[in-house]
Amino acid sequence: MIFTYQDLESIDLTQVNQIAKEAGAAILSIYNLSPGNIGLILKDDQSPLTAADKLSHEVIFNALTALTPQIPIISEEGRDIPYETRKNWPYFWCVDPLDGTKEFIKHNGEFTVNIALIHQNTPVLGIIYIPVTSELYYGGQNIGSWKESRDGTSTHLHVDVSNTGWIAAGSRSHASPEETAVLSQYPVKETISVGSSLKFCLIAEGQAHIYYRHGPTMEWDTAAGQAIATFSGAKMTLLNGEPFLYNKVSLLNQGFLCKVK
Repeated sequence: MIFTYQDLESIDLTQVNQIAKEAGAAILSIYNLSPGNIGLILKDDQSPLTAADKLSHEVIFNALTALTPQIPIISEEGRDIPYETRKNWPYFWCVDPLDGTKEFIKHNGEFTVNIALIHQNTPVLGIIYIPVTSELYYGGQNIGSWKESRDGTSTHLHVDVSNTGWIAAGSRSHASPEETAVLSQYPVKETISVGSSLKFCLIAEGQAHIYYRHGPTMEWDTAAGQAIATFSGAKMTLLNGEPFLYNKVSLLNQGFLCKVK
């Protein structure tokens, strides 16, 4: 599949999807080691980092650079890029090489590879790959959102527009007391907890209806998921209803609400 957007040269989406799969394979090569061999350290902010994060970053960075040398890359495990350098970028890749490192360490399988293309502060393409299940989600402007199963079958994704019996997707490792007050404003009957960007995928395929996040995230945590949810029919905003934008002065996000319209 070829992806084009406005003034952008065509991108072979099949190749980008393959890059995500190759990064997933690299992650699994570490995941399948004994816990003492995953290279666990703590970063300056005390968040965990493993050898899998680093290896996945190298795979994605090198492959995307070769595929689209004209498009810069912001990655969680890449170098910091000053706002003055990036503020006028028309496009950039926003990458989380291993979203859900805590879930990776817990060995529960709920971690993903996230790759998104940002244009003028908005995600226009997103890819999420789940290494443990070999499931691939992707969505983009003009192509909609899709799920590719382990056997290669592709399914066009649409949100569930039911007005009752909503399911809320909550964080496995970052639940907050504010959720109860916000979710009480919607017809939520049940809350399920799941790690990483999988919450966006559940909304995109109609298995959940709303995802509220009060606590901090980074742009690479949300960009791919926002694209997939948006192009399946959901909407994501700041908590005050304003657009949720990217390439900010600080890459730290405010709270957000992602839900069916």
